[in-house]
Amino acid sequence: MRKNPAAVLVSGGLDSAALLVWALERHAPVHPVYVRFGLGWEKAELAALRRQWTALRRPGLRPLTVLEAPAAPLYGDHWSLSKGPVPGYRSADASVYLPGRNLLLLGLAGVYCARQKIPVAYFGALKGNPFADSRPPFLRAISRAVSLALGAPFRAVAPFRGWSKIQVLSRFPGARYDLAFSCLNPRGLRPCGACNKCAEGDKARRFLAASRAARGSTRKSNVIK
Repeated sequence: MRKNPAAVLVSGGLDSAALLVWALERHAPVHPVYVRFGLGWEKAELAALRRQWTALRRPGLRPLTVLEAPAAPLYGDHWSLSKGPVPGYRSADASVYLPGRNLLLLGLAGVYCARQKIPVAYFGALKGNPFADSRPPFLRAISRAVSLALGAPFRAVAPFRGWSKIQVLSRFPGARYDLAFSCLNPRGLRPCGACNKCAEGDKARRFLAASRAARGSTRKSNVIK
């Protein structure tokens, strides 16, 4: 384990749960950071994230930090502010784009990290992510800009950038996926079951269930032998 600290941008979703475990295997302490924009799903997402943090409770895990960056003045009547239909169950991944979200996320995270003397912030972009603000050129640029602006070393890193969601779930079976939450249009604290993120979550849960069944079958076979 490295002795230097790290920040992890967390969301309460499956990738976020895996990323926290990944970071805790490599750094101490680890500072989970959530940025609240005032989007329609954040109350439910943050509740799930707090349950994950409580359940994880590993040495080196620091309390959850919540930063505020109201997006309403920037987004206007955007669907993410509960002002229109959200991308549906069969919509393309590109339909969930939030303008400048990673620019805002990593800019705020950079200021927080500089204040806390944390040199690196991780976030959970995956292979196939279609957005320019998740790609290596942007990450290099924002890392340099934050370092220059604040006079402190800073790197924004997406360690799962080369992995699919299924690969991430396979590599970190011990993460608290059972407490994960990702939905664009929750009903209270429950997922709507009809949006793009619910479709993604359903596919992931089917994979996790099949993986558990396969591991159980293997253990049973070994006992019989």
